[in-house]
Amino acid sequence: MIDIKAVLFDFDGTLADTLPVCFLAFESVFKKFDDREVTSEEIKAMFGPSETGIIRENLKNNNHEKAIELYYEIYRARHENIVPKNEEIYTLLIELKNRGYKLGIVTGKARRSLDISLECLELNNIFDVIVTGDDVEFPKPHPEGVNKALVELGVSNTEAIFLGDSDADILAGKQANVHTIGVHWLPNFQTIDFSFQPDDVHSNINEFLPSLPDGG
Repeated sequence: MIDIKAVLFDFDGTLADTLPVCFLAFESVFKKFDDREVTSEEIKAMFGPSETGIIRENLKNNNHEKAIELYYEIYRARHENIVPKNEEIYTLLIELKNRGYKLGIVTGKARRSLDISLECLELNNIFDVIVTGDDVEFPKPHPEGVNKALVELGVSNTEAIFLGDSDADILAGKQANVHTIGVHWLPNFQTIDFSFQPDDVHSNINEFLPSLPDGG
């Protein structure tokens, strides 16, 4: 690995164990507005657009704005009890910063839900660039978000790594020609067996740092 300057992360299932609260909020929305029971697997199949996009595209009830507000209401209210702070993730991010790496998030989440999570998990003011589902025309697996982050950081694709827990993350990274790392290091993640093989796979957070040279 040569002269890596930036480390980009997906968020849900990669930096935070937020998938359970996402599922709960979606389940509540579909139950209330469509009287429909949806499973976690059905919700995963909707992933790609932001939460607002998922609701607009999949909810049969036309009262999308109220449904979106309910989603965020539940997401915020239940976040603290469902999503634990992860000291290993926090330590990893701070160590990467101390080593001189630029840090970024490339997520399909809407800015609003990401801000809730960053605040609840005390991960504000760590990242040099954040690209959300609101900031792109084409969600992952399209490489737009990764490419946008690289431009904003002023680094080339050969100087960056992208870590994610889903096929969409790995394919987005590959299409942006960055080094890709699949992660299975949180209790809940999207893809068990990657269809697109990452350059590396880590199932333990502590495996990642020793594989990196010092940034700068």
